[in-house]
Amino acid sequence: MSLLLSTILTLCVLGVLSAVILYVVARKFKVYEDPRIDEAEAMLPGANCGGCGFPGCRGLAGALVKEDDISALFCPVGGAGVMTAVAVYLGKAAPEREPQVAVVRCGGSCGNRPRTNTFDGASSCAVMSSLYAGDTACSHGCLGKGDCVVVCNFDAIFVNPETGLPEVDEERCTACGACVKACPKGVIELRRKGPKGRRVFVSCISKDKGAISRKACNVSCIACTKCQKVCAFEAITIENSLAYIDSNKCKLCRKCAPECPTRAIREVNFPPRLVRVAESEAKVGTKAEVVDVEPENK
Repeated sequence: MSLLLSTILTLCVLGVLSAVILYVVARKFKVYEDPRIDEAEAMLPGANCGGCGFPGCRGLAGALVKEDDISALFCPVGGAGVMTAVAVYLGKAAPEREPQVAVVRCGGSCGNRPRTNTFDGASSCAVMSSLYAGDTACSHGCLGKGDCVVVCNFDAIFVNPETGLPEVDEERCTACGACVKACPKGVIELRRKGPKGRRVFVSCISKDKGAISRKACNVSCIACTKCQKVCAFEAITIENSLAYIDSNKCKLCRKCAPECPTRAIREVNFPPRLVRVAESEAKVGTKAEVVDVEPENK
């Protein structure tokens, strides 16, 4: 009986001693966390999408609290409104960034880019791209298996069954960049949303020579340089047989689009163009003038 009692007392003493040691160690090595991190995290949207460059909203909240200059930090889901609110709470200057949206830089629909074979493997762009170039003659274009759709947490992208290409709902798109990372071909890009949601970009990423690229897709860029020559703002560059429009330099004049012989340049959310025919319509060789017209109710 005395042996049992002594054993119980010994275990109790060891337990109390261990608890005291753990308490002392915990207090000694306690990591202080600024309580403002919790408040900043609560103000963020809580999407944990990684679009800010951090694994989750708490990582961004911690950086916002710790950094004196937060101009390089931005939550694409919350946007300028959320970032301004957090900055005001922390007493710092709010970071400014123009709204962005994901764009699909491929016009190779089923009609424009004929299929030459059929892929019978797993329905995944990542798997498909690791095995072969694709089921068309263009080895650069969209594979259409929808990896971008799977990773989007906002239901902002879907694959159009008629064209076989993904389409972005810009009202839902938060520019988190998840679809950009998921695309093994690099077809999707984040670009400036633009005033009134208007954008001009080259809907092609093929770096093949013009003749090869055009044979594979009817609307591919052939690097003819016509668009570059009419751009007065040096917004268009030609590199590796591919034209690219810099959204930071582009003034949305749209002079480049009519010059493109393959219709590879896309104009988004603009009013329709009106074609004004010259006075002497009967004269052979008369050239129609393309005029941009704003709608009456802006």
